[in-house]
Amino acid sequence: MEPLNEALDLLKRQAELEAGLRQPGGIRITEERELYALRDRLQRYPHAVAAILQTAHSLNRPVETLQPHDVRRLG
Repeated sequence: MEPLNEALDLLKRQAELEAGLRQPGGIRITEERELYALRDRLQRYPHAVAAILQTAHSLNRPVETLQPHDVRRLG
């Protein structure tokens, strides 16, 4: 998988997990562990993550709404 696509998928999953952990309902150990593992995987793609976050900022949109072509177009 291309680094940009994988990093975008990981960032979307990270946002999903973080939103779920903020919801009431107790401690979710497996989701928290997945979040830590996901953050470790994201460290493999610092340039892709930076490009994605810059694109989200430039377009004033959340990362979850971005597609790879959005990042490539502005990158």
